[in-house]
Amino acid sequence: MTLQHAPAPTTPHGGPSLPQERRLVTAIPGPASQALMARKSDAVARGVGMTMPVFVAAAGGGVLVDVDGNSLIDLGSGIAVTSVGNADPGVVAAASAQLEQFTHTCFTVTGYEGYVEVAEALNRLTPGDFAKRTALFNSGAEAVENAVKIARSATRRSTIVAFDHAYHGRTSLTMALTAKSMPYKRGFGPFGAEVHRAPMSYPFRDGLSGAEAARIAIERIERQVETDEIAAVIIEPIQGEGGFVVPAEGFLPALADWARAHGIVVIADEVQTGFARTGAMFASEHFGFEPDLVVTAKGLAGGLPLSAVTGRAEIMDAAHAGGLGGTYGGNPVACAAALAAIAAFEDGLVDRAREIEAIALERLHAAQAGDPRIGDVRGRGAMLAIELVDAATGRPDADLTRRVAAAVHAQGVVLLTCGTDGNVVRLLPPLAIGDDLLREALDILCAAIANA
Repeated sequence: MTLQHAPAPTTPHGGPSLPQERRLVTAIPGPASQALMARKSDAVARGVGMTMPVFVAAAGGGVLVDVDGNSLIDLGSGIAVTSVGNADPGVVAAASAQLEQFTHTCFTVTGYEGYVEVAEALNRLTPGDFAKRTALFNSGAEAVENAVKIARSATRRSTIVAFDHAYHGRTSLTMALTAKSMPYKRGFGPFGAEVHRAPMSYPFRDGLSGAEAARIAIERIERQVETDEIAAVIIEPIQGEGGFVVPAEGFLPALADWARAHGIVVIADEVQTGFARTGAMFASEHFGFEPDLVVTAKGLAGGLPLSAVTGRAEIMDAAHAGGLGGTYGGNPVACAAALAAIAAFEDGLVDRAREIEAIALERLHAAQAGDPRIGDVRGRGAMLAIELVDAATGRPDADLTRRVAAAVHAQGVVLLTCGTDGNVVRLLPPLAIGDDLLREALDILCAAIANA
């Protein structure tokens, strides 16, 4: 089967010169991908799963081209990593130039300007009009762990509060902060101690105002632990793996006000929501929310591994010299890529995320109006979700969600699911995707839901 479509309009950032079209030349997966999957089974640990059993040979703009020659529409961005577009030319050029200079020194041994420049950019861009400092790391989970270390050092307290439906990583401490058991926590305990959990504002399910949801969360926290023992509260301004949950207006500022009244550090996990993804440079901006510390990763370096903790200078500087770092943290090639990616985000991609939101929500709301199984359509920018439910009971319908995802995958669209109950379809297209390609993917998704 071959599907030919006119290329989408050229976008500002887009990677290799690949035709921006969905093209299927084999079934999904094709024979070459199947052969590689067999090799994966023999060589790679079983715990490393794959959402789609396809192997990529090239990617750029809004498409991934697999080893069989199929061109797939990308609605995943490597889980919000390739927001600027895969192999963005500016990112590639900057990383290539740095590769020719040097690949590593370890910043904690001998420094280099790129690390300082990334820190300066993050200090400038993250929410809050106050003096800031930044430390660079490798992954989102590593940055979350370091944010907790910093908060504990600054407060001389140990307890951390996280929220229902939260996802913060797969390390021992971040698994303790993460709410969902399967597949992230089951069988991997015991986890880090002194972590308590509070209810999240979830308007579709709880129907509460932000103020009321915050009151209930604070009361729950205060019943579990004394406030003078809490080092930090950590929260995703819009939850990721938990279901793209957008809190009710007023929830985050009320939580921050309570925390600061008790000397508690407020940590925003913007690993998935950061860098133009939600139609603002950071999702916190949508809510008038100024965290003390911001954790970033994913989209920061255009596909290269880099993460950061940025925050109030007096909190960030609480850790003693030598207390923060790591061999690869702030790798020079990743820093060069990040500077190019940040330039791309500031060059119109925030606006592009809003354009994607408008196109997608129009299509998704139209589908919702005629299908009671589409319980909720939510999100901001190019971080959108559909919560699927049983039409009779309103309960989460994970089986329906699995059927929809499988149908969409078979049609050549890379699509991810999420949610504590496994019933949320999430859309994370690269901001470089063209309008025509986006609309085609949305049509495929809505048809899959209608026919499931």
